[in-house]
Amino acid sequence: MDKIFIDNLEIFANHGVLKEENALGQKFVISVALECDTRHAGKRDNLDNSVNYADVCRLIEDVMKNNTYQLIEAAAENIAQEILIKYEKVRGVTVNLKKPWAPILMNVDTVGVEIERKRHTAYIALGSNIGDKRRHLDEAVRSIDNNEYCKVKCVSEFIVTEPVGGVEQDDFLNGCIVAETLYTPHELLDFLHEIEREHNRERIIHWGPRTLDLDIIFFDDIIMSDDTLVIPHPEADKREFVLRPLCEISPYIYHPVKKSFVGELLLELQQKKTK
Repeated sequence: MDKIFIDNLEIFANHGVLKEENALGQKFVISVALECDTRHAGKRDNLDNSVNYADVCRLIEDVMKNNTYQLIEAAAENIAQEILIKYEKVRGVTVNLKKPWAPILMNVDTVGVEIERKRHTAYIALGSNIGDKRRHLDEAVRSIDNNEYCKVKCVSEFIVTEPVGGVEQDDFLNGCIVAETLYTPHELLDFLHEIEREHNRERIIHWGPRTLDLDIIFFDDIIMSDDTLVIPHPEADKREFVLRPLCEISPYIYHPVKKSFVGELLLELQQKKTK
């Protein structure tokens, strides 16, 4: 990925743990690297096809001067966050923030922090079989898209599917979306659980009826597993109600564990059913 650099931007601001730092202020030195495709700008020689680094400098200045942070980690995090929210062309950003003359009573040039943040792609399955199913799914999609850390890029058709797991209940309405997000996997999971709670989701019966079910199926190409989250979703390759909407969005999403495209996984599953 191409990069636009801004090196050693000096800003006087009021950040620090000590009261004196917040009252008197001091110099901070910030460098950023913006990951973006510069080819169109380079071919057309047109600023509209690029990211205006003067505007980025002013945004950094606003973040530094209009807020007071105890930690330089918080300042760097907010700079990265605001850049990614404002500039859709920026796919990722590295922020290096230095604090000269840090009050540590030792001889040191600077202390600093460097962070990398980027946009992630998440595939999310949606389901409902209680109440107004379509309304639950439509409102969930809107809630995700209205969050400043998420952007819904594609929504599948919603399909009617029979329940699995042996619990007697109504048919489901299912679908999938692809979303760009600035959240980490666990932050995204917490946000989706928030939306479920707003729709009175209750986790009483395993595989039981639910007003709204939101599951992360894929997150970039990562493989992870802990007590609260497994990615890719461990049941995805066994569920036609997940694979069919995913295939509508993109049959060439690659399952990094099964080493297959979702289109191939759906075909295998359907062939097993016919045997």
